[in-house]
Amino acid sequence: MENENIMHRKKFLQQAVTIGAGTMIAPQILKAKNLLHVDKKIRVGVIGCGSVSNMYFPHLSKNPYAELVCTCDIIPERAQKAATKYNIPKWYPNITAMLAGSSFDIMVNLTNMQEHEHLNREAIEAGRNVWSEKPMANSYKAGADLLALSKTKKVRIWGAPAVVHSAQFAFMAQTVKDGKMGKVAAAHAHYGHLGPTWSAFFYEKGGGSLPDLGVYNIASLTGILGPAKSVMAMTSIITQTRHTDNKPEVKVEAEDNASLLMDHGNGTISHVMCGFNYFDPYGHEGTGQEKPTISIVGTKGSMHLIGYDWKPFGVDLATPEDEKGSRYVTDPGDYVWEMGASVIIEGMATGKEPRINVEHALHVLEIIEAARSSQVTGKRIELQSTFKWPMV
Repeated sequence: MENENIMHRKKFLQQAVTIGAGTMIAPQILKAKNLLHVDKKIRVGVIGCGSVSNMYFPHLSKNPYAELVCTCDIIPERAQKAATKYNIPKWYPNITAMLAGSSFDIMVNLTNMQEHEHLNREAIEAGRNVWSEKPMANSYKAGADLLALSKTKKVRIWGAPAVVHSAQFAFMAQTVKDGKMGKVAAAHAHYGHLGPTWSAFFYEKGGGSLPDLGVYNIASLTGILGPAKSVMAMTSIITQTRHTDNKPEVKVEAEDNASLLMDHGNGTISHVMCGFNYFDPYGHEGTGQEKPTISIVGTKGSMHLIGYDWKPFGVDLATPEDEKGSRYVTDPGDYVWEMGASVIIEGMATGKEPRINVEHALHVLEIIEAARSSQVTGKRIELQSTFKWPMV
């Protein structure tokens, strides 16, 4: 029976690698059709048991497709604590020990953003699929190399964020696709707060407000309006030093203030601003945000996302037929920002392709890199990457 289960698992993982684009099947539908079986469970190893894991672990532990088999953290007691709390069999102090000590199908990488690239590479080299928190690598070239390596190793890699899986994103993307906005002229998005305090890595080289905050809006706008053709940007450092929980004083090396323009083609231009110096009465959690954070205007309509794209509460749409506008999609459904790994795991188990795709994550990474290059050179930066669009 054990050999049979292993063969089933291998079959489903092979399907996850080769299956074409499709639509995710809702878990409740799968249960109703009796399609969910124990032998389809995907074995999961989680590396990085800090702040972000406090959101991921509860979600993963309730995922019917996931079997949490190990945790890992360079602060071993954090890995042990998480393993004990969620009844996970093994915990490790480093990735080498984890890859050698446990068999699992996908590594969920929740470490500091500067560590993602080399840890993702080690996992792929060891033949493991990877879900990586943003960004998946420290540069676009490195990210492209990881994708090429994953194909060679016959595994896959995906990167956060998961904003494209919200009902509000789908509504906005479908509205644009259906031509209800007419010719889309412009869009604006913003996200910021006063900056994280729990770790210094946000402010050190390789950190910054673009890969931590701007990444959400960039993913949303490119997902709705299409891949960007070029980028112009300005970035700066407003607060020169920071005090964090793990370092008493940190010299800020990465941008904590950024504003960028994206050319989506056909004359459509979008703007994203993000930073760690934004007073926001809704705070880092975004609870109660009733103001728009993404706005799109066209010749036949204006559309506004209420709340943040990672925590949306509805979409306001005004058209010539409804000039005062109406609010749509007020129910977030099962969408939460920490669901990305769970979505991927479900896709691996069912063979259905999620809306999240690695080419989109790579495109967002190239935009972030281009924004920084634009600041240095003062020039518009042409982009080379793209992804399958429209996404709905």
